[in-house]
Amino acid sequence: MKRVISIIFLATFLSLLLMSCGSSSANTASDSPAQYIENKGSDTIVNLALAWAEKYQTDNPEVRISVTGGGSGTGIAALINGTVDIANASRKIKDEEVAEAQSKGITPVEHIIARDAIAVIVNPENPVRKLTLQQIADIYSGKITNWAGVGGEDRPIVKLSRETNSGTHVYFLETVLRLGEKENKTLFSTDTLLLPSSEGIISEVRTNPNAIGYDGLGYVPDDLVMIAIAEEAGGNYVLPSIATVNDKSYPIARDLYMYTNGEATGILKEYLDWLLNTEAQQIVAELGFVPVK
Repeated sequence: MKRVISIIFLATFLSLLLMSCGSSSANTASDSPAQYIENKGSDTIVNLALAWAEKYQTDNPEVRISVTGGGSGTGIAALINGTVDIANASRKIKDEEVAEAQSKGITPVEHIIARDAIAVIVNPENPVRKLTLQQIADIYSGKITNWAGVGGEDRPIVKLSRETNSGTHVYFLETVLRLGEKENKTLFSTDTLLLPSSEGIISEVRTNPNAIGYDGLGYVPDDLVMIAIAEEAGGNYVLPSIATVNDKSYPIARDLYMYTNGEATGILKEYLDWLLNTEAQQIVAELGFVPVK
């Protein structure tokens, strides 16, 4: 009998000890939870957002920031569906997207976090070095199909564009092909090659002397040629740079955005405030974008 009682006592003691350890471990885990920010969207912004996240997490190890691309439309859709904290976008959110968000109880709030120039690029073997906005619109809409039509060699033009889900695609369509005219319904020519990433356009232009593409200034490598652009025939031809974006002389420049659900609070506000400080904006410049401050 004594032996049975001893066994029961020992079993009870071990059970209580295990419960205590489990409770202690749970309390330790919940006492210092990681603060998590989900950040998704524009492929133009993704490298910048990754650099920001890496620096911020180094200085604030209690914060975890997940950054993924997929395009501006993808990021905004995720915000509308309540699956991200921040949607990155290289275009403004559309009225219909705002309406859809509001119908789901989401209130998109806009934050301008950097600026960018869209560079029109060609292969170094192509002798063309300057174009007007109208000439670029005529190329991409299919009115001009040979480089000889804009002062180049007798070669067919291979047109490259980002996919339709890209904010850069939408911006280029509205600002260049449609020349900023709301009633203009010009579309990309059906033989335009739609590529899923900035890197894809860079790679194709690098290997194809007949190609023309466009990309964010921060993505253009030194071995490709950026075209100088004039707003109209007889105007000044201007190359994209931080200086020409800031003085507004380069005609294809835009703001870059982050969108949140409502006004940011807590760690989200702290992070967005940090993005606008001198340290974070220096990263903007280092990656070839244009600081907002």
